[in-house]
Amino acid sequence: MSLEWTPLKPKIGAELRIDSEALLDGGHAGEIRNLLVKRGVLIVRGANLTDDQQRAFTRTLGDLRLGEVKQEGEGGLMKVTMDMRENPQYAEFFPGTFFWHMDGTYERIPPFATVLTPRVLSPEGGDTEFASTYAAFEDLPDDEQKYLETLQVVHSLHAAMFHAVPDARLEDYKVWMDYPKPTYPLVWQHKSGRKSLVLSTSASHVVDMHPADSRALLDRLFAHATQEQYVYHHRWQMGDLLIWDNTGTMHRVRPYDPASGRVLHRFTLNGEEPITAGAA
Repeated sequence: MSLEWTPLKPKIGAELRIDSEALLDGGHAGEIRNLLVKRGVLIVRGANLTDDQQRAFTRTLGDLRLGEVKQEGEGGLMKVTMDMRENPQYAEFFPGTFFWHMDGTYERIPPFATVLTPRVLSPEGGDTEFASTYAAFEDLPDDEQKYLETLQVVHSLHAAMFHAVPDARLEDYKVWMDYPKPTYPLVWQHKSGRKSLVLSTSASHVVDMHPADSRALLDRLFAHATQEQYVYHHRWQMGDLLIWDNTGTMHRVRPYDPASGRVLHRFTLNGEEPITAGAA
């Protein structure tokens, strides 16, 4: 039996109609992967997976990320929270997640996808939004697509955190400035043949462009890519299972009370291709 799903919005998102047993046996893993790349975000309501089950399901989709970054815990489990007691390494950088971003922009090969479930939810706020950078690129005029494909962008943690922590200390700046500052194409030519914008709050500036023009261009592309038609707004319910394609979407959390104790459990799939430009 083929995988059953319904679109969440015309250009992004799908809700799967599948039970936990079928998720875990891996029989639909290929279909789920293909749909993930096509739709950007997948949800299953009422999955109610344990950590072990969530880890096992993630492994059906690809190569589980284990300890590549310090925020990950045992067996690849990352606790997504502002609570310093739960995951102090992650909480330190959490302010940046309130801004549109993709994960892994300081790595040669960014993560492919992430699987997320809520464990504690905030009574108000704390929703998560996703924006399709595939659809946003594909809807641009052909001449603009061709121009953007010629551009390179420098990414930095300083750019990602500067607006998120306006009262940063000198010590914070030192940590941010010590991070890698890779340069990527503005347009990612994927092995699948599709192309996406490489946008994130970490995007510092366009190479060889005046800073004023660079900022104007990046701001315009962010505004374009986060229009309503490209964005799926997820209101969490306990028992949810959510998967997103990190290579073709941006995401952000909406503000909530830090005292609420909100915690989501996350497993990540290693990346499978570097960010590369198309042939000139």
